Amino acid sequence: MRNTTKITAAVLTTGALTLGLTACGGGDEKAKASDPLIVAATPVPHAEILNYIKDNLAEKEGLKLEVKEFTDYVQPNQATEDGSVGANYFQTQPYLEDFNKKNGTHLASVATVHLEPLGLYSEKLKKADDLKKGATIALPNDADNESRALRFLAANDLITLKKGAEATATPQDIAKNPKDLQFKEVEAAQTPRSLKDVDAAVINGNYAIGADLKPAKDALFLETTKGNDYNNVLAVKEGDEKDPRVQKLAKLLTSPEVKKFIEDKYAGSVLPSF
Repeated sequence: MRNTTKITAAVLTTGALTLGLTACGGGDEKAKASDPLIVAATPVPHAEILNYIKDNLAEKEGLKLEVKEFTDYVQPNQATEDGSVGANYFQTQPYLEDFNKKNGTHLASVATVHLEPLGLYSEKLKKADDLKKGATIALPNDADNESRALRFLAANDLITLKKGAEATATPQDIAKNPKDLQFKEVEAAQTPRSLKDVDAAVINGNYAIGADLKPAKDALFLETTKGNDYNNVLAVKEGDEKDPRVQKLAKLLTSPEVKKFIEDKYAGSVLPSF
């Protein structure tokens, strides 16, 4: 009888603990849903778009939104992976996939939002035909953006890439270089600053806009949107795709209001992808 009493007490104690843990877990989930969603973003246009949502749309949707700005392409993903932020909005799908592969991270895209056309810019030239033999062009030095930049130059007949090397192209994969162009590899965020030191630079759209360049007007030529894989995405750590806060933000990022904001504010320099 005494042994039975002990077992029954143990079972009751275990049951109480289980109920307590379940209740606590449910509370945590509920609390998480009401917590602010912190989103890492580069300043332009990503943080601007997010701040438009924060100021105009989020409250009505029941979303508390905090925007944390970064000026590089590495820290936002690291912060998302370690949970310092709940999501990020700054990168293309190919960059995300390459980052996961190289860094062992577990990031997934939730929504496709916009395209920032890559452009060739110069402070010395008025048109690409003015590039002289031996001219120097700055390129972003991360693998994804560099291969994209080289394909961009090839599409505009400045170089020819080796067959089969396009997806991961580096300057070593150039098959033909009629103008003997030289390439200076710099961090993507520094490409606008490099303009004073080179003849031209391939610059990502967000960094061009952040440097007060107007892509639709100032670029010697721009990427086209047709068949372009380089749309910018909202990303989270795998497993957080169904977070109600993330779902609300994804809905707002692809709303008619945000589409109009992008079209009005950026005048073709940023293009909605939805």
